[in-house]
Amino acid sequence: MATNSFPQRLFAEFLGTAFLVFLGVGSVPATLMLQESGKTSFTMADMGMIAFAFAMAVVAAVFAIGHISGCHINPAVTLALAATGRAARREVPGYVLAQCAGAAVGAAAIVAVLGTRAVRLGLGVASYAAPTSASQAFFGEALGTFILVFVVFGVIDQRAPGGFAGLPIGFAVFAIAVAVGPVTGAALNPARTLGPLVTAALWGGTVDWSQLPVYLLAQIVGGLLAGRTYVVVSRLRAIPA
Repeated sequence: MATNSFPQRLFAEFLGTAFLVFLGVGSVPATLMLQESGKTSFTMADMGMIAFAFAMAVVAAVFAIGHISGCHINPAVTLALAATGRAARREVPGYVLAQCAGAAVGAAAIVAVLGTRAVRLGLGVASYAAPTSASQAFFGEALGTFILVFVVFGVIDQRAPGGFAGLPIGFAVFAIAVAVGPVTGAALNPARTLGPLVTAALWGGTVDWSQLPVYLLAQIVGGLLAGRTYVVVSRLRAIPA
């Protein structure tokens, strides 16, 4: 049976994550630039449009590269799949590196298109501020990532309807972003967290590195718990005759 090579799959993950960051994260400074020009305040409607941009980016990526690499585009998904035996553990480092590199390139593309003004406006870097505490941010990111990864596991289950994986995953991203976004920015993805942060720092932006461990640990823990929970919930058992 013919299949895509490992380098092809890594390149697909690189591109998919770059698309996600450019389109999803890029919608944040783009929205803020429009508000700055119009001197209007940030509203829940703006949050909804940003969430929609992320959702549509995910849907497009799943349909574009899902059949090539599985379209993880998220180290939390890759780690959860590997931890439950649904992905080869030896491929995890390559996938994670490709995703993080793609996220950094996607963030750089935002600067290339919107200019350094996007960096001044934060470049869509996920962060939290008072009155949100580190523990609240951790729980929000862990719970949001848990829901996202649980949905991913559900739609890739062989018993799930085929051909529509991108839609429920995109819907989940939208709903989670609306609920968690006002608190943490709803990163839900270590690559999406790291890429814009590194790029913003390289372009002289102000970043808070102390928040990075909160995001990364929460996302990894949430993803691993989601994978294990799905295995427990979905395990089939023989019915006594």
